[in-house]
Amino acid sequence: MAATNRINRYLLHAVILILGLIMLYPILWLISSSLKPANLIFTDMSLWPKEITFDNYIKGWAGIARVSFLTFFTNSFIISALCVAGNILSCSMAAYSFGRLDFSWKKVWFSLMLVTIMLPHHVTIIPQYILFKELNWIDTYYPLTVPKWLATDAFFIFLMVQFIRGLPKELDESATIDGCGRTQIYWRVIMPLAAPALITTAIFTFIWTWDDFFSQLLYINTAKLYTIPLGLRLFMDSSGESAWGVLFAMSVLSLIPSLIIFFSSQKYFVEGISTSGIKG
Repeated sequence: MAATNRINRYLLHAVILILGLIMLYPILWLISSSLKPANLIFTDMSLWPKEITFDNYIKGWAGIARVSFLTFFTNSFIISALCVAGNILSCSMAAYSFGRLDFSWKKVWFSLMLVTIMLPHHVTIIPQYILFKELNWIDTYYPLTVPKWLATDAFFIFLMVQFIRGLPKELDESATIDGCGRTQIYWRVIMPLAAPALITTAIFTFIWTWDDFFSQLLYINTAKLYTIPLGLRLFMDSSGESAWGVLFAMSVLSLIPSLIIFFSSQKYFVEGISTSGIKG
């Protein structure tokens, strides 16, 4: 029996390892291709380059269209940071209202908020574009960042509401006895205890904003304002002269911030998701 269990365990680990390698192969191939000369990228399919070169990284970092890739990185960081800060503040305030406060039509407003989760993003594109065009916000970062400060991401509100509802209300009562008002309870009690949900919101917001292509393509027209996804697009030429090696090299660099943030906050990420899903 022990030998059978050991064999089954080895088989399970082997299957998991094989599946993991299959999932990682595109990333490994991307990294390998970024280190190959242009003439070997599609002819040498091995993961270990026969000839290693860092020219792709040097040329890619120098940029294109008279704009360095550092500019694209900086723009992406600015937009992502503003979106993260906006979502954490506005969505947590909305979640605190739904989770702790009593007001008229509370269930109706909460239901309407949940309905927006099921509303396809593409349905609102044209009205939003017309609105931002009337505000003269096209070719600025305002359409990408300002909505985040107005609690427009219902998913994160729902996530935080579920987490806040799991916190004992006795904490609020104790804080009230100590003289705290609603605002102080929000800042001093709810926000510190909701850290896992807040970090989960920050991770999702950063990754989604960092990788967003469509919205940035829709609203940004000037090359100096381009983010990483738009900057990578500049290396692609419809005539077939795309700089694949440079494109792959900059793609590898663009993955690093997301990987660092995810793995460094993985503990809080798992806790925030699991707790919000169990309680409520």
